[in-house]
Amino acid sequence: MEEIDFANDSFEDVVAKDSRYDARAYALLMDVVHYLSREDGKHVSGEEIMDEFKERALDQYGPLTYTVLTEWGLACTEDIGEMMFNLTEAGRVQKDENDTPESFANGYDFKEAFLGPYQT
Repeated sequence: MEEIDFANDSFEDVVAKDSRYDARAYALLMDVVHYLSREDGKHVSGEEIMDEFKERALDQYGPLTYTVLTEWGLACTEDIGEMMFNLTEAGRVQKDENDTPESFANGYDFKEAFLGPYQT
């Protein structure tokens, strides 16, 4: 299998099959997965992906995180799961028998997670 250059991936094929999410959202998610899977080579859980996704998004977009993510089509952690399964289908990531869409259900409230840190 040819190695994918995640930093320069346009995700055109993924977006063509499911245009609910912006290519930039896939790039952010792939960055998260790539980072987590490099740490020790172990399989990464849905919870770990959601937590790191939240941290990276907040670090990169600060008070605009919620606006950016909703403009990219994300409104809940279930969307992160949908994107993960789209990436799996496209051959970008692998899954095991324990990976299910339910792994991403009710992870955290997007408004609370991405607006809460900036409300006074």
